[in-house]
Amino acid sequence: MKENKAEESGTNRRKFLKLGLLSSFTAIAGSSIVTSLTAQEEEKEPAGEVIRLLTPDGKIVEVNASNINNYPEALITPEESRKGIPDRKFVMVIDLAKCKNARKCVEGCQKGHNLDYGQEFMKIKLLQDNPTSEPYWFPKNCMHCDEPPCVTVCPTGATFKREDNIVLVDNERCIGCKFCVTSCPYSARIFNWEHKAKFDDKSQPYSPETSVPGATGTVTKCDFCPDLLRQGLLPHCAQSCPEGVIYFGDKNEDLVTNGQETLSFSKLLTDRGGYRHLEHLGTKPNVYYLPPVDRLYELEDGFDVSEEVKERYKDVPYVQELKKQGKI
Repeated sequence: MKENKAEESGTNRRKFLKLGLLSSFTAIAGSSIVTSLTAQEEEKEPAGEVIRLLTPDGKIVEVNASNINNYPEALITPEESRKGIPDRKFVMVIDLAKCKNARKCVEGCQKGHNLDYGQEFMKIKLLQDNPTSEPYWFPKNCMHCDEPPCVTVCPTGATFKREDNIVLVDNERCIGCKFCVTSCPYSARIFNWEHKAKFDDKSQPYSPETSVPGATGTVTKCDFCPDLLRQGLLPHCAQSCPEGVIYFGDKNEDLVTNGQETLSFSKLLTDRGGYRHLEHLGTKPNVYYLPPVDRLYELEDGFDVSEEVKERYKDVPYVQELKKQGKI
């Protein structure tokens, strides 16, 4: 059963390529990437899946799929990162009915962005809509707003909004004023207070699209993983979630996928009553939520976590009651 599920997941993850991201990637990357890849192919025999790519000058080349991942993030400069991926409007949909606080999305994001244990671009909150309703797990990251207050207040242009919906931070321009931190109603930003050895790693050129390497005295945050999107891959959080909670895709193509199924974005929101967090603030987020209706897991299932994480929820009355009952 697990093998079949893994095969199905792999097949559906590949469906994300059908969103047209691969064609966008080749159009942006240009002949420099194709030249690098073809040169690499001359040195070793191709193995595994071979993908045909269209170069900017109209030629078809065959490239070993395993090599594609090695190049995009290193070649997207800070200047190029401001352009975004043409004709894309990226959106995320989070299904609250499926979330059980497995925290794999947090861990996958931390690993992918070289974050410390205590640093979280994706935070799992415990929300309760009213005193008589049961709380539910609520993954929260940067909302990549269409009207981002962080961009408005940034005095240097370090925080910027791209046409593909993604909001990024260029730490080469960031002066550490923290105006963006205080203006964000979603508390989505992290400030690098101290110098860390990992900031000295120059093994790959810095790019706002990877947020790596970081820099002391600058701000960082969830970036929707544009370096992966250029490769036709899902963001780290969506790839890592074992429950298929996080869907990601292109609003223009009206498609989103969680790696297990590919759905119509608009129909999913309509059928499930999708909404946006704190939408009354006028920020117009590009992260949508599906209400926690007919949940797949009991709330107490989410307490199979470390004691440090459990402490975050100790003051919630519902959690205190569960403790009294011996359920957690």
